[in-house]
Amino acid sequence: MATKKKTSAKKSAGKTPAKKKTAGKAPAGRGPAGKKAPARKKTAGRAPLRSKKARLPPAPQQKAGPAENPQAKALAQRIAQLLVDKKALDVVILDVRGMTSYADYFIIASGESDRQVSAMAENVQVQLKTAEEGGHRPIGTEGLETGQWVLLDYGEVVAHLFLSDLRAHYDLEGLWADAAREKVA
Repeated sequence: MATKKKTSAKKSAGKTPAKKKTAGKAPAGRGPAGKKAPARKKTAGRAPLRSKKARLPPAPQQKAGPAENPQAKALAQRIAQLLVDKKALDVVILDVRGMTSYADYFIIASGESDRQVSAMAENVQVQLKTAEEGGHRPIGTEGLETGQWVLLDYGEVVAHLFLSDLRAHYDLEGLWADAAREKVA
């Protein structure tokens, strides 16, 4: 015959009593599926946690933008004035420093005919080549033959000369809407 062993009081004292399960509720310390919930850190004696924004170091002050280039600005203003002398319409200088890596200023102007656009471009090229203007020669030119959209690239200054209809179609001012602009006459 089998006899039951009696357990001593010492062994049973170390055991925790079984918890009663209640119908429809998860046991304390457990999630809805009966899985054990992750342990939480005790924050006794500590200040409550703050949001991450408060713990980050303060952001460094942002610079006002790239340093101004006085030679490029003077060249842009000179090109704009030469375009006004040839009756260009809506001459605008856009300051694109920090927005593009290839230029500091864009000049955008319109002409009423393809002849006028070509004449404006040739006037700028001829006038800037002279020694009294500093002998500026364009790095590249595009569109002189057709006269619909002429591009004159002077390095830090790029001039876009359009027929009025094409200027409205391509809307470079809208593309560079964040750029500071200076309207010339």
